[in-house]
Amino acid sequence: MALRVTHLNPLLPGSLPVLAAYEPPVRAGFPSPAEDYAERRIDLNKQLVRHPAATFLVRVVGDSMTGAGIRSGDVLVVDRSEEPREGNVVVAVVNGELVVKRFARAGGRPLLVAENPAYAPVTVGEADEFRVWGVVRHVIHSF
Repeated sequence: MALRVTHLNPLLPGSLPVLAAYEPPVRAGFPSPAEDYAERRIDLNKQLVRHPAATFLVRVVGDSMTGAGIRSGDVLVVDRSEEPREGNVVVAVVNGELVVKRFARAGGRPLLVAENPAYAPVTVGEADEFRVWGVVRHVIHSF
């Protein structure tokens, strides 16, 4: 199933929690038992949101972007104030439908590329309604 947006939620300033964190960062390799871990706070608003008034949380469904680490049920942090650049993952409106794809160009026309080989790229024709709704900045998913 193509990856589609199922919910759009505006992100209100300060609405993401401030969580306890430990310094230094957790290593993915062998941990050093000699390190002293000091607790501090991480403000998810500062970490995930550049433009609060233009940032939305978007829930998605489908499997067309699994190669980009986006899975069905994930929540995307989308910034509507950013100009899309080639290679960005974007939420786009194509003929009235919101989709999540990688933004590219082919022959001067927008091209929306899935990150799953089971899906063909979507070439946007002149007759198509098209606009980039926002640029995906972060993906939030559970294991």
